Amino acid sequence: MSTQWLNWAKRIQALSQSGLAFSKDIYDIERYEELRKISVEIIAEYTNLDMNKIEDLFANETGYQTPKVDVRGVVFKNDQILMVKENIDDKWALPGGFCDIELSPTENVVKEIKEESGYDVIPVKIIALLDKNKHPHPPEPYHYYKIFIMCEIIGGGPAVGPETNQVEFFSKNNLPPLSKNRNTESQIITMFEFLWNPHKETVFD
Repeated sequence: MSTQWLNWAKRIQALSQSGLAFSKDIYDIERYEELRKISVEIIAEYTNLDMNKIEDLFANETGYQTPKVDVRGVVFKNDQILMVKENIDDKWALPGGFCDIELSPTENVVKEIKEESGYDVIPVKIIALLDKNKHPHPPEPYHYYKIFIMCEIIGGGPAVGPETNQVEFFSKNNLPPLSKNRNTESQIITMFEFLWNPHKETVFD
């Protein structure tokens, strides 16, 4: 099934949110509010979600809309990559998550790796900055940029967190079932290229 309807809904939502942020004319504000309502109705038509829930999750922000930022830690040990099993779907991902405000990307990745896997790390290099729309992730209502940061272990040990239930290292040829909203097989394979070639240039888009 085509997901073009979701792309249209996201574009309408983004335009209406920006219009509401900057418009001063009362009639223009009414038009942008109507556009936002239409974007919610489109999502509701193609999903089983309640209109109020869609408004809370999809149309609840103010200001100019920009992509959200997700950070992922890339940690190797004995030629294997660190992954955590997510509670939400019982599948595997590189440790990470949404960037919190007041923290830099590297501060975020250090925090996420500690919370989800138990390891203490230091950031070494940004190895990829990817637009989620350009990779085979399942469709979502938001637009994301994903930052992959190579890190080195300096302490700690395997320990699950509130959002994870298992911590393991995997070889390139023995990857587990992946949480595809968070990372794809092609992305993980790309991460291994940096293991073999530390001087490889950062990948983007």
